[in-house]
Amino acid sequence: MGEILHTTRVKIYKDATPIRRAYIEGFEPITYGVHGGIKHLYGLDAVEDRPTTLDHLIAAVAG
Repeated sequence: MGEILHTTRVKIYKDATPIRRAYIEGFEPITYGVHGGIKHLYGLDAVEDRPTTLDHLIAAVAG
């Protein structure tokens, strides 16, 4: 097994559903939520649009 190069430290706090705040060590906090079809699917149309955690993952893989 190879040497560990980096350990990412993350804390996630759940505010009011579906809002979550992620604190990644060394970076500004990120606020996640829902938008578009996901809001409609869960009946959360009154909630402010926010990127989902899935958006973040796809951006990381595609980048």
